[in-house]
Amino acid sequence: MFTPKYPPQDTAPAPAPATVQTPAVQAPAPAVPVAAPASNQPTVQLTPGSALALAAGGGAVVLVVGAVLVSMLLAVAITAISVAVTAVVLRFLITDLRKGH
Repeated sequence: MFTPKYPPQDTAPAPAPATVQTPAVQAPAPAVPVAAPASNQPTVQLTPGSALALAAGGGAVVLVVGAVLVSMLLAVAITAISVAVTAVVLRFLITDLRKGH
């Protein structure tokens, strides 16, 4: 079941030995200027109005991302403060219980 199964040997004929041919000497072709192919892709042209809209959109994205990051930082800070207050209260309660005995 776990023995490997090998594919059959390749039965293609061996390639013929390559023959060496000397290339014929040709005169160099005259230099002809070649025109660049025309691009089919439309070019993007920004008008002052579209540039202003793009800048406003980018500014809005920066403000939204900044607000999200600040709110996440604020949530972490509030959580840290509440954990610290809880630790102080627990320490006070444990100390009070030990003094009572």
